[in-house]
Amino acid sequence: MANIIQVEGLYKTYKTGRVEVEALRGVDFSANQGEFVAVMGPSGSGKSTLFHIIGGLTPPTKGRVVLDGVDLASLSDSGRTALRKNKVGFVFQKFNLLPSLTGQGNIDIARDISGAKNGYQPEQFKEIIRLLGIEDRLHHRPAEMSGGEQQRVAIARALANHPAVLLADEPTGNLDTVNSEAVLKLLEDLNKRLGQTIVMITHNPEAAQFAHRTVLMRDGKIHG
Repeated sequence: MANIIQVEGLYKTYKTGRVEVEALRGVDFSANQGEFVAVMGPSGSGKSTLFHIIGGLTPPTKGRVVLDGVDLASLSDSGRTALRKNKVGFVFQKFNLLPSLTGQGNIDIARDISGAKNGYQPEQFKEIIRLLGIEDRLHHRPAEMSGGEQQRVAIARALANHPAVLLADEPTGNLDTVNSEAVLKLLEDLNKRLGQTIVMITHNPEAAQFAHRTVLMRDGKIHG
């Protein structure tokens, strides 16, 4: 299988006043198309920084990231925005749903922003909604949903543009044990049934067991 993500010699240094903090120190990483990879490590290991750079949310200090054949260094700010709209779906620990909109409204606004040029056909997306088990929650606002239901809607929103890569940053961090396992099984199903490439950031070894492969990070480097 071809690499859909290729990271080479990645460094990221943050400056706070006169203090420099090296968040990433020479990271090499790749993920194949259709793979489910967990990136695991303690707080401060650099895993969330890697997530943000792969997703085009922040540039590296040095190094190269190629996502679905596109070298991120070759893109302008507007180009990176377009890449995020068309090639990347994001799932975060905080569900980040708009409270004034229903579940369907939150999904629709993501489709409108992306333009959904390469999105799923309506029947395909209905099947995803069925797989996520949220058919009867789409007309409810976030305050009327459980945490697990909100995260399922957030996953549907992330898939609205048929992304090449789904990036999930601690997707079960705000959920109880039962809902955490349910969401992880859904991610596993999306990977198996749709061939969706998933990179999941986690500090939880139990969550990492749902992935095909686990990458361990510590002190800004990959250790296995």
